[in-house]
Amino acid sequence: MEDLKNFAEGQGAKKVSEFNHWDIQFWSERLREFKYGINEEELRPFFSLPNVIDGLFGLAKMLFDIDIQPADGQAPVWNDDVKFFCVNNSLGTPIAYFYLDPYSRPSEKRGGAWVNEVIARSHALSHDGTSSRLPVAHMVCNQTPPLGLKPSLMTFREVEIVFHEFGHALQHMLTKQDEGLVSGFRGIEWDAVELASQFMENWCYQRDIIISIANHYETRENLPEEVCMKILSTRTFHATSELLRKLRLVCVDLELHSKYIPGGSESIYDIDQRIGQKTQIIPLLPEDRFLCSFGHIFADEYATGFYSYWWAEVMSSDAFSAFEEAGLGNVKAVKEIGLKFRETILAEGGGKSPLEVFIDFRGREPSTEAMLRRYGLKPPLVAAAAAPSS
Repeated sequence: MEDLKNFAEGQGAKKVSEFNHWDIQFWSERLREFKYGINEEELRPFFSLPNVIDGLFGLAKMLFDIDIQPADGQAPVWNDDVKFFCVNNSLGTPIAYFYLDPYSRPSEKRGGAWVNEVIARSHALSHDGTSSRLPVAHMVCNQTPPLGLKPSLMTFREVEIVFHEFGHALQHMLTKQDEGLVSGFRGIEWDAVELASQFMENWCYQRDIIISIANHYETRENLPEEVCMKILSTRTFHATSELLRKLRLVCVDLELHSKYIPGGSESIYDIDQRIGQKTQIIPLLPEDRFLCSFGHIFADEYATGFYSYWWAEVMSSDAFSAFEEAGLGNVKAVKEIGLKFRETILAEGGGKSPLEVFIDFRGREPSTEAMLRRYGLKPPLVAAAAAPSS
């Protein structure tokens, strides 16, 4: 916060004593641009949606030994822009399907991005009574539609979101649970349901992945190496401020649903103010009514469970660290660990407790160490050396 205030003053802004909440986001972005020379909008031409999707499918093939192919025409769609895909195993046999609805349509589609099931894997509801009914997911985004020969162009944050949502889709599609009520992400406790999605986000911050998906849509020029490294460096920019923000939301959510008494001595805003005193560098404004838009705690399934995003981040960071420990350049080891992740985290679904599933993959209970490294609060991991190529 001191760096932010000093930078703002250096740019001719108001004095530190007058620094307000509405200044923070603006000056944070200006400081990020100054330190790293990155403007999200200027990166859009390097991240076209078709390239990002191709890179994502390639990553899924390497990690989980699946092949994703267009299957347009094999199922009805609700809009001409909707794409249909088939997921095949290594033998070329279909094991799942999914829809991708990529573009914004404000008149008929809410904002954001999400994944939901169309049908779940089920043995009881199979058509032939022997093989299981295959799962079908739909993945919905709100990307800028293409214009003429110009494809849909993305910010890096939007790339992260696509990777995140695809993690949810993978958990639905690669399940091996034949009981529909616990297949895919059904039946998974809230504190683990974001594990697969947040795990996939980690791959966005690997140099080789960025290079594979980033080239200029007109010139085909690759993203410059120095820009790629700057993107990687931004991950820990103001990371602890983000942790404090999450801490406020988690604590407010839990207290409102466990201790708040309607008509009691404290209003919901009093509770938010009290918790904010412990988590905010700049005190909350007295008229702050953020709770009115905190939909997760009153218009969403995450009420009393907002903490689950954070706990899933602990598990997803720890899961990803298994790949780091083996060496991300060691392709053979990465593939082996990827298949183990598929056979445990993605396959076992709600059929076992999340802790058991995690131990099946990692061999131990989750640790916070990897998450702290991700936020730059612990020294980086010294990875194993890559195996020599054969």
